[in-house]
Amino acid sequence: MKLSILIPVYNERAVVEKSLAMVLAAPLPEALERELVIVDDCSTDGTSEILSAFASRHHEIRLFRQEVNQGKGAAVRFAIEQAQGDFCLIQDADLEYDPSEYPVLMAPLLSGRADAVFGSRYLSGEQRRVLPFWHSMINHFLTLTSNMFSNLHLTDMETCYKVFRTDLLKSIPVRSDRFGFEPEITMKCAKRKLRIYEVPISYHGRTYEEGKKIGWKDGVKALGVVLYFWLVDDLYKESYGKNYLNTLTGTPAYLNWLVSIVRPHLGDRVIELGAGLGSLSGMLMGKRLRYVAVEKDTLLLHSLNNRFLRTPNVEVRELSAECPEGFEDLKQSFDTALLLKTLEYSEDPELSLRQMHTCLVSNGSVIVSVPQGDGLNSLDRGLGYLHRFARKDIIAALERNGFTVDRTIELNKVGRLAWGIFGGILKNEKINKLSLKIFDKTVWLSRLIEPMLPWSGLNLIVIARKK
Repeated sequence: MKLSILIPVYNERAVVEKSLAMVLAAPLPEALERELVIVDDCSTDGTSEILSAFASRHHEIRLFRQEVNQGKGAAVRFAIEQAQGDFCLIQDADLEYDPSEYPVLMAPLLSGRADAVFGSRYLSGEQRRVLPFWHSMINHFLTLTSNMFSNLHLTDMETCYKVFRTDLLKSIPVRSDRFGFEPEITMKCAKRKLRIYEVPISYHGRTYEEGKKIGWKDGVKALGVVLYFWLVDDLYKESYGKNYLNTLTGTPAYLNWLVSIVRPHLGDRVIELGAGLGSLSGMLMGKRLRYVAVEKDTLLLHSLNNRFLRTPNVEVRELSAECPEGFEDLKQSFDTALLLKTLEYSEDPELSLRQMHTCLVSNGSVIVSVPQGDGLNSLDRGLGYLHRFARKDIIAALERNGFTVDRTIELNKVGRLAWGIFGGILKNEKINKLSLKIFDKTVWLSRLIEPMLPWSGLNLIVIARKK
């Protein structure tokens, strides 16, 4: 296994060589290799020449240079793209943090308990240089504000020492160019529900006379970053509906509406294909004897495993409808199969229906929820939809694959109007979070007037039985 140590550097000629030597000499857990991914952020004080000479003597170093100074966040973003290790650790090029504490930082990750580890300067580390009062108070205030909006209980959000599983870190888009990286990554880790651990570290902070670069203006900007990424769900580099799935977790009234329709038709043994982030799984698993949440996307699987780590009746499976052999041990094992917000993303929806047919016992039920309609608009395509389904077409598909349809239920007729306006007329490709919040707060009204509306719903729920 390998640790990628990401080091942004800007005008540190007085300390950079000693700092890098400490990083190279730092102890690592057994069988863990290291690489240093150094990004020179267009230094102008001779640091570049020092880095080039130092890198030429050490094969573990991969050195890159930004042609324009962009800031710490931009340098870290570039370093993340270049990282080749299993884990990524962020290390400043100064001497404020002690690389000898790498084993402490790595322990929760290597044991499999954590997805990210933050080194806290305010837990009981071995030693900490006493710094100006107001500098510490600003750090505490920023951490408190971040905790309020992220619902985490960190002691040191602004710490440099943050370590991540590389696959997860590479999937998170980093937008901040300067010191906003710290609050941004913290908010996104919280929204992605990563398992975060804190460990105590030593801290030897510099004064501004010694070269410290962060200032009070960056503290003000950090507040803005916290608020912005509290409002905006920008959590995955490749969307494929993931941002939409995450946004749905913020529409509890709508999810309760959907669940209230589905729950009465569930048996004791349920399989859900395309479980996503587990938002519906968590509401439907209830007192089921067995609930199998199936997902093929590795990032969504990670979220599912975290969510149901200590839920004995829920089993998370990495399976794809395109690989029938993975379902061999699940044949005729369930009385209910769920395909909720799944078929619209499938290259071959009928293949998914056939797989669920094999998993059901005779007379078992399949519950399908699909977006209803004949064609895709801009909003559909922006969310990764490959299909919409006319009522007659989804019924025909179920019948072709061994099911008898018992009932169809129209859902969200009010939403169909809004979807048509935003996606069809205005050509929007993303769902506005404020619009979703307003919709969710008025779901009670939609449920009241829905039976009186003459047109079809945005979504169609179909309940069918295996012949």
